[in-house]
Amino acid sequence: MLEIGTKAPAFTLPDKDGNMVSLTDFIGKKVVLYFYPKDNTPGCTKQACAFAGAYEGFRSKDIAVIGISKDSTASHQRFAEKYDLPFILLSDPDRQAIEGFDVWKEKKLYGKVSMGVVRTTYVIDEEGTILWAKEKVKPDTNAAEILSWLEDSK
Repeated sequence: MLEIGTKAPAFTLPDKDGNMVSLTDFIGKKVVLYFYPKDNTPGCTKQACAFAGAYEGFRSKDIAVIGISKDSTASHQRFAEKYDLPFILLSDPDRQAIEGFDVWKEKKLYGKVSMGVVRTTYVIDEEGTILWAKEKVKPDTNAAEILSWLEDSK
């Protein structure tokens, strides 16, 4: 996980519609950037739906919400449509941002070791500096936790 106070790594990735999106597109506004393992899995669906439910709170503060996984743009499109997700989903099959933000790690599941995305969320300020970072976030409370932190940090 990257440290608070460091510059967020630049990236350019396709969204669910194939449009290229760069982190630099958001200079001048805060960004909530969350990394998740896979579309349509129970935890990832809970997390995405929690962000969708809290989206108006982020939008009212002029904060962009971006989810990133290794899934394809087509998978993201189906995922966004199925759950009516109003925020940006970016496809990172080559792990450009995933590795840049240090969320590609060794994971253990039922004793089996593999490499994968560790569920991690960053808040990035208007100049591209990391303000808040947390790995192994809880899918169902992650969005509310960030909104609460943003309120407290005013």
